[in-house]
Amino acid sequence: MTDRRTYLLVDGENIDATLGGSILGRRPRPEERPRWNQPLAFMQRTWGQSTRGLFFLAVDGEIPVPFVQALTTLGYQPIMLSGEGKVVDIAIQRTAEALVDRSDDVVLLSHDRDFAPQLARLREDAQRRVGLMGFREFLSSELRALEGVEFFDLEHDVEAFTIELPRLRVIAIEEFDPLEFL
Repeated sequence: MTDRRTYLLVDGENIDATLGGSILGRRPRPEERPRWNQPLAFMQRTWGQSTRGLFFLAVDGEIPVPFVQALTTLGYQPIMLSGEGKVVDIAIQRTAEALVDRSDDVVLLSHDRDFAPQLARLREDAQRRVGLMGFREFLSSELRALEGVEFFDLEHDVEAFTIELPRLRVIAIEEFDPLEFL
């Protein structure tokens, strides 16, 4: 372990919407949801340093107590937000901007193009590692265009799911196994 820290910024709404709307085409069942402990453990192993997970949630009304308790138990800091507009996006953008003045590394778990300017600014520090985590096929073109940002697939690299998701993806010929399709 090093003295550096990784901040994992989780846009839970974006991941849930992508999983349900774009991959499954319906609301995910419990066994189809990510195992949220995996992204934290993966980043700690991969970058060899402590990882602090900040999980951003929009809350309109009652606090989702069981989910918040589960996140806390897994090591996340739930950040519950309310207000007008895209409160989760605003909070993640502000957090990324605040991290510019720190030497910590940053990983964003989202596909949303709204964060591209903040990630580009974080990447200006050549000593800082910046990463993206999610489903590659749903990354915005703005996030894809960022140079020097590492990408970690939530299903294949992080192994955050206990089932194989029905994803359409481009397969590098070196990785093609015809037995997967027979």
